[in-house]
Amino acid sequence: MATYLIFHEVENVEHWLTSPRREEVFGPLGITTRTFRDPAGSNRVGLIGEIPDFAAFQEFMQSEVAAEAMKHDGVRPETLLVLSAG
Repeated sequence: MATYLIFHEVENVEHWLTSPRREEVFGPLGITTRTFRDPAGSNRVGLIGEIPDFAAFQEFMQSEVAAEAMKHDGVRPETLLVLSAG
């Protein structure tokens, strides 16, 4: 299992933080996340993601299901940044 930092902007931080959609779409892939928000109050948010299969994650992120989940959660896809360790 590898750990990744994932950053992006959202339309509504409170909605994004409380949405169950993350668990609904990432859970079946074995991905767990811990959420973070910008303490300065911007629309920037982040996740620490434990991702067992990064190739499967990348493939999933190109799917219509991922696009619909991001739209539901107000994610601005063009701001998505994924960082890996080392």
